[in-house]
Amino acid sequence: MKKWVLAVLSLTLITVLAACGTKSTTSDASKNGNTGGTPREVVLKVGASPVPHAEILESIKPQLEKEGIRLQVVQFNDYVQPNVQLFDKQLDANFYQHVPYLNVMNKERNMNLVSVGAVHLEPFGIYSQKYKKLDELPDGATVAIPNDATNGGRSLLLLAKQGLIKLKDESNIEATVKDITENKKNLKFKELEAAMLPRQLPEVDIALINTNYALEANLNPTKDALALEDKNSPYANVLVARSDNKDSEAIQKLMKALQSPEVKKFIEDKYQGAIIPAF
Repeated sequence: MKKWVLAVLSLTLITVLAACGTKSTTSDASKNGNTGGTPREVVLKVGASPVPHAEILESIKPQLEKEGIRLQVVQFNDYVQPNVQLFDKQLDANFYQHVPYLNVMNKERNMNLVSVGAVHLEPFGIYSQKYKKLDELPDGATVAIPNDATNGGRSLLLLAKQGLIKLKDESNIEATVKDITENKKNLKFKELEAAMLPRQLPEVDIALINTNYALEANLNPTKDALALEDKNSPYANVLVARSDNKDSEAIQKLMKALQSPEVKKFIEDKYQGAIIPAF
């Protein structure tokens, strides 16, 4: 009888020890988010204009996947929703705008979005389907410009630099047509949504178009523009996040990838000077 009891106790002890060992192994695997011990994948949802921003983001997907980040690129064709959705936490970041525009949006909509870093510059251009040179513009020519404050001001500064108009303050990035002090050619201004400008080009004498929209319309800034901003433009396009996630590991890895030598080469090779790396 004693032998039988001893055997049962030994078996019970072995079972308990085995159970303890199993519990410990499961706990260690849970720390990594799955039973395989592999770190859990991080998904980053980033809003972007189709060209060139989404193209640049697509180029770094393989690099980020190696670091455990799956990049989801959400394309937009307007300049408002990417900021609205980022602020509402429907996006983790966006990539489509410059800091002057971001500052205006933050002020107008009481947001706290922040620049994480600069990636590239898209030189703003003057385009025409009717004239080959700016000095061919007739008196009373129609000029289409963006209707948002920063890009509207940006276009007027470029026109002033080309000697077509004079402004009250030629350093004011938010200048409007009301700030024009001299207009010798009696230019008539048509203010439109930035995305519409390429489609309106046949209807006007000249249009001032953001490079991303020019590229989407198969316009080559270095060949088709009658004039372009120079490399000293303050309008570099930036990666934007919220103040509560800008320092996260995933956002910082995304920024590092966007400022990598691989992206610099991608921009230079693909856009041939139409877009310039800003890092």
